[in-house]
Amino acid sequence: MDLKEIESAMEGILFAAGEPVGVERICLALEIDRATADAVAQKLMDAYSYERRGIRLIKLDSSYQLCSAPEYAELIRKTFESRRPAKLSPPALEVLSVIAYYQPTTRAYVDQIRGVDSSYTVSLLLDRELIEECGRLAVPGRPILYRTTTTFLRSFGLSSLEELP
Repeated sequence: MDLKEIESAMEGILFAAGEPVGVERICLALEIDRATADAVAQKLMDAYSYERRGIRLIKLDSSYQLCSAPEYAELIRKTFESRRPAKLSPPALEVLSVIAYYQPTTRAYVDQIRGVDSSYTVSLLLDRELIEECGRLAVPGRPILYRTTTTFLRSFGLSSLEELP
């Protein structure tokens, strides 16, 4: 495949996926190396940005995703207003912050830091797919460990956890 075909194929894959796609999966599908995949993705990012298109290609850790351009967020929000999820409450943001900075962590640790029970808030964040279970702690009782998801990164406009303030 020539570079233009690779570019078009990558664009099609990312559009059809509707969620982040790992670079390795793209490389396997297109039979290209990582450097080529990253170069093609960067070229698409630059093209969308330069042409002021309605979509953008973003990098999330070691994956890529097509998303809407931030400058059209208000118009998109108006269009899909009935589907807009409720905002996070201050306690939910507090729990999410603790998990983001101390992940992987248990609900008991979150409760200890906050000084109140966080059961409801943790289940709310799980329902909204901002956090996920990622194993169990090797101590008596084997409590569940939680971490943030790519939905969390996307929702807060981060490409990786290193960008947390």
